[in-house]
Amino acid sequence: MERKIKPITGTWFSVYWDDRRHYYWNDSCLKYTDEQWAALIADLHSAGIEYIVMCNTVANDGLAVFKSAYAPMAELASADPLETVMRACDRYGMKLFMSNDYIGETDFGKLMKPENVKLRELLMEELAERYAHHECFYGWYWANESWLSPYFQEDFIEYINASSKHARKLTPGAKILTAPYGTSSAVCDDRFVSQLDRLDVDIIAYQDTVGCYATDIAGSERAFAELRKAHDRVPRIALWADVETFTWEGPANDRSTPLIPAGFPRLEKQLGAVSPYVDRILVFIFQGLFSNPGSIAHTGYDAAAKYWNEYTAWLKKNK
Repeated sequence: MERKIKPITGTWFSVYWDDRRHYYWNDSCLKYTDEQWAALIADLHSAGIEYIVMCNTVANDGLAVFKSAYAPMAELASADPLETVMRACDRYGMKLFMSNDYIGETDFGKLMKPENVKLRELLMEELAERYAHHECFYGWYWANESWLSPYFQEDFIEYINASSKHARKLTPGAKILTAPYGTSSAVCDDRFVSQLDRLDVDIIAYQDTVGCYATDIAGSERAFAELRKAHDRVPRIALWADVETFTWEGPANDRSTPLIPAGFPRLEKQLGAVSPYVDRILVFIFQGLFSNPGSIAHTGYDAAAKYWNEYTAWLKKNK
């Protein structure tokens, strides 16, 4: 029997990014008007995207994507693109996960220094005060991601649980998401299940790591089969996938190298590999690598227009 391939229902999303990986859409985003931001959300909605996961609200260079008391704002054409994005998400019934990073020191080993914990909490409070009234405010995404080797780092668990504790006080009922990598080493044993049960999250969207060449598609399927067994033992935490839609224009896994579309044939296989095991498929990244050529939010990148056309044609055919 042919297995049903799940469609993409969510994407990571950036207003501003500070390295060349987002090269083919970052400059467009810096120049987007409010009308273009709203059009981009409409485009994503038309392609079946329900969930938006903010990559960051403060970039690694310390610039915020909104007017923050704790970081200077990046130079953007829109005065408040985050507000515009959220209004558009409200309009289409979409759900947004807010990020409280990257601010302060973000290296593991420094994340839990009291001054860094406090800074993240202050940023969360600011974001909740400004944006949590939106209907689309669905939850939080903790962006400092752990790897599986095949277990979580203990300081990652500490970071997740401290962040979640503050979030649940600020925004009761909000869902909490994280997205580990190193997925190819996944195991289902008592130690991993015990760690999983200690994590105060509602959803884990594991990276398939195919785009980063950490595994192949067969390895991704094996890993998600193991993760399914583990999550069946901790059913309170939903199992989602974070499928990598990209490859690299230059050397792989190099921040100075732009991400480019991997090509639809590979993507279809990736979606098929994880579909039997996960509740939903999110991707890194739909925005920018898929761009509606008929939209005022089109980035002008021809390869992204091709990816958009191929995926939306497949989606229409497989509904």
